[in-house]
Amino acid sequence: MGGTFTDVAMWDGTAMTVGKVPSTPRDQSEGVMAGARAAVPAGGRADLLHGTTVATNALLERRGARTLLVTDAGFESLIEIARQDRPSLYDPFADRSAPLADPGMRLGVDVPAVGHDGELDAVAASVAAAAHDRGAEAVALCLMYSYADPTVERALADRLRRVAGVPVSASAEVVAEFREYERFSTAVLNAFLSPEVSRYVGSLADRAGRAGFIDEISVMRSSGGLVSLDHSSAFPASILLSGPAGGVVAAAALGELMECETLISFDMGGTSTDVCRVRSGRPEVTYSREIAGHACLMPSVAVHTVGAGGGSVAWADRGGALRVGPRSAGADPGPACYDRGGAEPTVTDANVVLGRLDTRARLAGTLALQPDPAMAAFERLGSELSLESVDAALGVVAVVESHMTHAVRAVSVEQGTDPRDAALMAFGGAGGLHACALARALAMDGVIVPPYAGVFSAFGLLLSPPRADAAQTVNVTGADRDRLPAAARSLLAEARGQIEADSGQMAETAASIVDMRYVGQAHETSVPYTEGEPWEALCERFHRLHARRNGFSRPLDPVEAVTARAEAVGSAALRWADLPAFEPEPGDPGRGSRPVIGPAGTEEAQVWWRPALPVGAEVSGPAIIAEGESTTYLAGDERAIVHETGALRIEW
Repeated sequence: MGGTFTDVAMWDGTAMTVGKVPSTPRDQSEGVMAGARAAVPAGGRADLLHGTTVATNALLERRGARTLLVTDAGFESLIEIARQDRPSLYDPFADRSAPLADPGMRLGVDVPAVGHDGELDAVAASVAAAAHDRGAEAVALCLMYSYADPTVERALADRLRRVAGVPVSASAEVVAEFREYERFSTAVLNAFLSPEVSRYVGSLADRAGRAGFIDEISVMRSSGGLVSLDHSSAFPASILLSGPAGGVVAAAALGELMECETLISFDMGGTSTDVCRVRSGRPEVTYSREIAGHACLMPSVAVHTVGAGGGSVAWADRGGALRVGPRSAGADPGPACYDRGGAEPTVTDANVVLGRLDTRARLAGTLALQPDPAMAAFERLGSELSLESVDAALGVVAVVESHMTHAVRAVSVEQGTDPRDAALMAFGGAGGLHACALARALAMDGVIVPPYAGVFSAFGLLLSPPRADAAQTVNVTGADRDRLPAAARSLLAEARGQIEADSGQMAETAASIVDMRYVGQAHETSVPYTEGEPWEALCERFHRLHARRNGFSRPLDPVEAVTARAEAVGSAALRWADLPAFEPEPGDPGRGSRPVIGPAGTEEAQVWWRPALPVGAEVSGPAIIAEGESTTYLAGDERAIVHETGALRIEW
């Protein structure tokens, strides 16, 4: 579910049905159910697997709850002190994001000892009174050392839930890890998002119930697996990257099938572009990141997002320079070519002006693209920049592709990985229009445009299993290494139990991971761990991974295991092997030609209908390869070959 269109993919056990419907910004559940109705045949029933941007949008727009932060007396300002770093080292005007709990919404309490029930009752009563007096809509309870011993925090949270009358997020329940600022920030995020996500979940459940054909509803969590509606409502911070995670899961599955050791997923939609590195069929997962300037310790696929999509607005700044994004025209009014009242030029309008998008096509099956409003928008922009309209459109494409190239570099070069060894897997409605330019700018190993590219993130939900993640800071060194196996075993049992309780199915696989570092180091490296393996083997693996990520290792330095993690996954609704062999549509795939404008000028591009291209077919550029939900553009010296999966493998 994106800001412009809601994508739908349905598997009925024998065939795949895909489509798009316009998103409904006021209540996204309306668009979700409209897509479900369009996909499910009359009289049929289905489970709904849902990727949502509700939590993300609420955070970006700061539409969350008025949140009261409760912590130990004297630590109320920790959420604002943070790490005392600057968001931009050389920009004196760049400010950090304001905390989600402002100074008037922070309360310090004297924490009673374990077993002092009367004192706990008194503290809970005083917090409830403060929440009422200050108009709090949610409470984040963050005691300093609850990651090590959560007993008091959980007891206080239980009492608050009975008397406060608002959602309560206890930091040890949200994430039981050390580093108090990051833990506090994650708990506050969770509390801030709880009412908004709960309202949305309730609306979706209500609409699905009244529709009568939806059985179970699951939501994609940021780490690339599905959870129940109840879980997503209780832990909304875990679904902040729900939207793009499905595409990353699908990219990993296809990349493994096509024997791509390393690839970078490139998901370009209407509002933003998301990129993520995938190695050996496994997406890169991060356990600490910032989202909209707020630290979050929830595990997530390591997606890097830039505000560059088909709806990104092009504009001239006060110095007369061409800029693109991050503001988007969204779905309503949308780009000028939608002819819904939008007058500002966007990336989609640029592709219309340059002939790369077919104006006879119907987006989401109904929306016709109008070339005249797009041209008029670029004539106005061109006059501001002293450029012809076509040159302005070429400039917009060049600028947005530069933004996206930087995003690809952020998940490759800046993390010690050479992009020349990776293929770029491009999807989303606009991914195929720009992928080749990005890949060539970074000398990458070709481009893959997967089947169902325009709805690939929705398709990825079908490939996503139920998932549970658990973590606990342990602080184990070589001297007390014997504590690690028991901690890892306990977390695996916890993750398996979460899967069973949340989805009703047993975990199919489970794995342990340990965050390790050299003693005294400030940052950790996540290392796979097998229970019972020698400490020395684990340390050797850490040295290798540290060298690969950072360029060096120190094998003689002492090592410590900081946080133990576990991930458990169930069975996905669909595996790639379940899909029938790719069969092209009958008929001639050729659709004539049309002029397309590129940096070298106007070229006559052959137009091909992708669903009718057989396996092994080769298409040479300049060419446009069209399909129902997306378009791929090939420049003059590029060629695409249809893989046996139906994917396009593009080389030059």
